Amino acid sequence: MTSTPQSDRVLIFDTTLRDGEQSPGCSMGLEGKLRMARQLARLRVDIVEAGFPAVSEGDHEAVRAIAREVEGPRIAALARCVPGDIEAAWDALRDAPRPRLHVFLATSALHREFKLRMAKREIVRRTSESVAAARELTEDVEFSPEDGSRTEPDFLAEVVETAIEAGAATVNIPDTVGYTMPAEFSALIGHLRRTVPNIDRAVISVHCHNDLGMAVANSLAAIGAGARQVECTVNGIGERAGNASLEEVVMSLRTRQDLYAATTGIDTREIYPSSRLLCEITGMVVQRNKAVVGQNAFAHEAGIHQHGVLRNRATYEIMRPQDVGVPGNVLVLGKHSGRHALRARLGELGFAPAESEMDAIFRDFKRLADRIREVDDADLTALMGQREVGGPAPPGEARAT
Repeated sequence: MTSTPQSDRVLIFDTTLRDGEQSPGCSMGLEGKLRMARQLARLRVDIVEAGFPAVSEGDHEAVRAIAREVEGPRIAALARCVPGDIEAAWDALRDAPRPRLHVFLATSALHREFKLRMAKREIVRRTSESVAAARELTEDVEFSPEDGSRTEPDFLAEVVETAIEAGAATVNIPDTVGYTMPAEFSALIGHLRRTVPNIDRAVISVHCHNDLGMAVANSLAAIGAGARQVECTVNGIGERAGNASLEEVVMSLRTRQDLYAATTGIDTREIYPSSRLLCEITGMVVQRNKAVVGQNAFAHEAGIHQHGVLRNRATYEIMRPQDVGVPGNVLVLGKHSGRHALRARLGELGFAPAESEMDAIFRDFKRLADRIREVDDADLTALMGQREVGGPAPPGEARAT
């Protein structure tokens, strides 16, 4: 992996409201999109891709509302390289203080032959004309060669050069189907930086999908090779297996400053609130073990881990939960937990058993944990009450019934 040569800023282009919404089951209404867009502004993303206005009246109206009402980020809209799409996108965007037109055209041999039925010469011509048309409407134009990672590198370089010459300020290289690997993608970005003569006039962006679980790794590899914008989504939602996860990219850059001398403008304390709001709006809950925002991300059950965290958080936590908006870590009491975590939690509940009592208490706790998997505060209180007064209701009984 090549580290960036000096400290530099990576722009975060959030496409939760566009590519993320294309995730099956994640469609959002106008009010939901507005709520999420306002939260993305609080998160301080650089660009919000609000939608694809040409696909439906609802998307057009949502982009228009976000462009008018959401302050802070640049507001982008997606359009194919056809006049009607570009006109629809601009009509929705025109009231934004800082609009961006994002135009795209497929470039890989597979897409040229089976989807577009276009020759290379036609792809280059259409790219030039469409970017130039968008550039007449706004100074901020982004161009994406769809399926860029599977496009012949020299032809990709030709298309990118053409787009920049026509006025694109950002060129985005998509791994549309999540096919590439980090070393390959890094080499491709390096190839463009070496062979496109006007590449210094544009920001290199990447848009990675997660079909092989490599979206974040490929995005980071591209940053190492010189990319300075990452297209990503909250919770990694998106088509098929999703997009690069915003929270994972951002916290990787923050946590591994020794490898990446690159920063973002994200307010990381808004990461968890953003994740929770998206879950509320879409009804799509993240898996418990999801990095950064999952329920287990800062939870510890193994006794060895709990003992380490009680002594020094850094033994088993590489990030502070508060830095991503999580109130704190959680020591989950279950059958893998140890005496140190049990004693600590009993102390928080107001119990101070003598050391001579702990063996018996710990033994009772383990028996209970084998039955109910996770022991909560009510269970512990009942366990301690039973030991003190010999109460008739054993801990965990309420949940068993």
